Amino acid sequence: MTKPAELRGQSTEDLQERLTEAESELFSLRSQQATVQMENPARFGILYSEIARIKTILHERALGISS
Repeated sequence: MTKPAELRGQSTEDLQERLTEAESELFSLRSQQATVQMENPARFGILYSEIARIKTILHERALGISS
């Protein structure tokens, strides 16, 4: 799990790339769940949290909010 301070230190392009990777991994997990091949169902919560953190930081940057 990535901490928000670590994410804020990354560039916007890196965050966009990381967001894309997390969303594709989430899609893959959903496919595994549908075919009952899940290895780690707790990964859903971790990915949802990471995606939310990244989107929040990107939104803060878009609004010009600094923390």
